[in-house]
Amino acid sequence: MAKVPWHSMQIDSLVGELNTNPEQGLTADEARKRLEIYGYNELKEEKRTSPFSLFVNQFKNTLIIILLIATILSALVGELVDAGIIVVIVLFCAALGFVQEYRAERALDALKKMLTPTITVLREGKEHEVLAKELVPGDILLLEAGDKIPSDGRLSEIHSLQCDEAPLTGESFPVEKELSALPADMPVGDRKNMVFTGTSVTYGRGKAVVTATGVNTEFGKIAAELVSVSQEKTPLEKRTEEIGKWLGIIALVICVLVVGASIVRESIVGKLDLQFTLTMLMFAIALAVAAVPEALAAIVTGVLAIGMHEMAKRNALIRKMPAVETLGCATVICSDKTGTLTKGEMTARRVFAGGNLIEVGGVGYTPQGEFHSSLNDLSLKMLLTGGLLCNDSTLFEDAGKWSVRGDPTEGALVVLAAKAGVDHAETKQKNARINEFPFSSDRK
Repeated sequence: MAKVPWHSMQIDSLVGELNTNPEQGLTADEARKRLEIYGYNELKEEKRTSPFSLFVNQFKNTLIIILLIATILSALVGELVDAGIIVVIVLFCAALGFVQEYRAERALDALKKMLTPTITVLREGKEHEVLAKELVPGDILLLEAGDKIPSDGRLSEIHSLQCDEAPLTGESFPVEKELSALPADMPVGDRKNMVFTGTSVTYGRGKAVVTATGVNTEFGKIAAELVSVSQEKTPLEKRTEEIGKWLGIIALVICVLVVGASIVRESIVGKLDLQFTLTMLMFAIALAVAAVPEALAAIVTGVLAIGMHEMAKRNALIRKMPAVETLGCATVICSDKTGTLTKGEMTARRVFAGGNLIEVGGVGYTPQGEFHSSLNDLSLKMLLTGGLLCNDSTLFEDAGKWSVRGDPTEGALVVLAAKAGVDHAETKQKNARINEFPFSSDRK
C-alpha cells in the first residue's frame, strides 16, 4: 500500500481509498483476500540466536580469551590447580552472562504482548469478535473503554473518546480524540484523529477504520528499528578490549625480557644449554600468567548481572549486559516531554481537605499507603467519596499486580480511596448514578 497521510484526509476520501464502508464493514470474502495481500497483523519474528551460539558468544570477550590462554599456559608449566581455578572462573562468567542474555533475548516478546488477542469489528453489518492478528486495512474497529488497540486506524465516529498513548508517545495523560483532518506534517503524538497499535481506550467509545497492520503500524516501525540497529561496542567493551590488549603486550614483553636476559647472561658465562632455556621459558610463562587478573572478568560480569537483574525487576529489558554500564554512564537524558520515562501510573500524593494538606504514601496502583492524618475527618471522607462517584475507572489485581482499567487520573482517585479503606463497589451501590455529563473543554 502506498504511503498515504491518513490523518490529513477527509474521512470520505479515506473510506474510498480503502474501499470500505463505515456502517457495514468488510465482507468475509474481502477480509480473507486482504489478509492474503497484507499478511497477519503481527510483528515479524526476529531471527533468534540459538542458545548454543549465545553461550559461545560469551567467550568472545577479550578478558575471557586472555584467561583461556592463561589456562593453557598454566597447564603447560604444570600448575594444574591454577589452570582449574581459571577454568571455573571462565565458566562462571560465561554461564552468568548466558543466563542473563538468554532471558533478555525475549525482549521482542514484550512488545508482542501489547497486541490484544481479539477485537470487535464490523463485518457485513454485524459485530464480530475476531483475532487481532486477522485484522486487515479497511476493517471497522468498534472501540470502548478498556480496549487495547491492535492496529493503526483513522477515527470515523467518537463519543467522548480518550486514549492512553503512553506506550507509543510517552504522554502520561489520556489524549482526547477528534475527527477533523490534520496537516500532513503533524507528528505522530499530535494526530488526534488516529488510534495506534499498543495504545488503549481509557474513556468513551468510537469507530475507527484500520489503516495499517503489523510492521506497517507506528508500533511495528519502532520494533523494526530495534531489530535493525547495528550492534556497536559499548564503552565497557572497548575499555576491556584495551585492557586485554595491554595485558597481552605486557605478558609478551615479560616473556621476552626474562628469557632474553637469562639467555644473554648464561651465554656470557658459557653455561647456556637447552635445559636451562626451557626452564627460563616456563618461568617466563608463569610470570605472564601471574600478570593476568583472573578475578577481573568475574567481578565485571557479576556487577553487570546484578544491574541487569535490578532493571528487569522494574520492567526494563537489557539485551546485552555491557549496556548496563553504558546506561550508568549517562549524565543527561534528552526526552520529548515529561512522562516518557514513567510507567504511566498516576499517584495521588497530597490531599487538601478541611483546611489541611495531607501527605499520602505508596507508589503506583497498589492500594497500600499511609495517610499522615486522621481518616475520621469528615471533609476527607466526603472528598474521597466524591472522587469515587465521579469516576469510571476500576482497580483490579491480576497475577499479583495491581492495575487500573480506564483513565489513569481517575484510577489514581480510586487507589487513593482504597488506601483510606473506602470500598469502591459499596460506595457506588449506595449512590446510584442518575445522569452523566462527560468532561469537555466547552463545559469546564
